[in-house]
Parts: sequence; structure tokens; C-alpha cells
Amino acid sequence: MSTCFNFFTSSIGRKIVVAVTGLLLFLFCLVHLGGNMLIFVGQEAFNDYAYKLHHMLHGALIWIARVGLLGLAAAHVLATVSLVIQNKTAREPYHFQKTVRATLTSKLMPLSGLMVLFFIIFHILHFTVRLDALGTNDPSYQLDGGYFDAWQMVVDGFANHWVSIIYLISVFLLGLHLKHGFASLFQTLGLSSNKTRKHFEVASILLSLLIFVGFASIPVLVGFVGLYR
Repeated sequence: MSTCFNFFTSSIGRKIVVAVTGLLLFLFCLVHLGGNMLIFVGQEAFNDYAYKLHHMLHGALIWIARVGLLGLAAAHVLATVSLVIQNKTAREPYHFQKTVRATLTSKLMPLSGLMVLFFIIFHILHFTVRLDALGTNDPSYQLDGGYFDAWQMVVDGFANHWVSIIYLISVFLLGLHLKHGFASLFQTLGLSSNKTRKHFEVASILLSLLIFVGFASIPVLVGFVGLYR
């Protein structure tokens, strides 16, 4: 117990927590994006995907994923914020000039991380809890045979332009967060070197663009363009 406590309270331990949880959250984003893209394949394909997702392990898997996602996001944000507070209250300044010349993106990492956490909560309230105020709590979405018209719910959900704007801002912040975080996590885990650093930086740019463009395409095409309305 003392070893685990020392690990999670140490600077190195919290950096590893940030890196590992960040990597797991990034992998979740890729999987989630792949499923969301089925909305452009068609109503039947998207609803079949939603049905299978909600009925795996008799419906337990989806809740395990939700709780796990919130847990990972909370651990990621809390560890990051604690490191920022520790750095700001440190008595001695940084000795490495490279750290002093931190980019704007790296400085905004804690803020963008908090905003993404709030977005996850909003996203769950929107399409999982389906609050009346957000316009997705309609009993007509329930279809025969235990199916749920998730496709129509998403289309209706993004018909509210304010909701679409919130999603666009959030996925932009997510992409910004990933751009810096994906490259830095390999350095934290000791997998980056002078030869590979540039490759990781390029990969982080491309992958963050993929995440942003992919997720943003839904509120843009479905919400603003009205592709299915």
C-alpha cells in the first residue's frame, strides 16, 4: 500500500498516470469515432451498431465503458492539475530552458483537459441520460424488437445549432489537447528519443486532425448542413 501511495503522490508517478490514462482515452476516441462514422453509412447500420453496443454482456458493457471513461478522464485531469499546482508552487524555477519556453498549447493543457471532461459529462447527459432540455428524450425513438432509433436521435440532437456549436468547440479543444498530449506521452514513458521525437510530433498532428475532422463532421453535416433533414 505504501509503495502504491508513494507512486501516485510522486511527480514521476503522476506523470505516468497522465500518460497512460491519456493513451487509453485516445484509443477510446479512435474506437468511438469509428462507430460514430456509421451515421453516414445509413440508419440501419448505425442502429445495428448501437443495438449491439448496448446489449453486449446483457447491457453491462456499455455501463462499464461509461464509468471507466469518466474514471480515466477524472484521473487524467486530477493528475495533470496536481502537477501544474506543484510546478507553480515549487520554490526553485525550472532548470531547463526548453521547459521555460513552453508552447501555448502546452500551457493550455490543464484548461483544455478540464473542458473536455465537462464535455464528456455533457455528452452523456445529451445522448445517454437524454435530458428534455437537450431535445433527445423522445419515446418515439423506441422501435419494435428492442431496437432504438439512435440514428434519428443523433440527427434530432444536432438540429439544435447551439448544441452543435458546443460539440464543435469541444472537439476542437480535444484535438488541441491531443496534439500536444500524444507526442509528450511517449517522452514521459521513455519511448521517445532525438531520432523519433519528430515522428511522434508529426503523428500527433495527423491523429489530432483525424479526431477533430471526424467528430466535427457530424455536427457540421448533420446539424448545420442538414444532411438528413
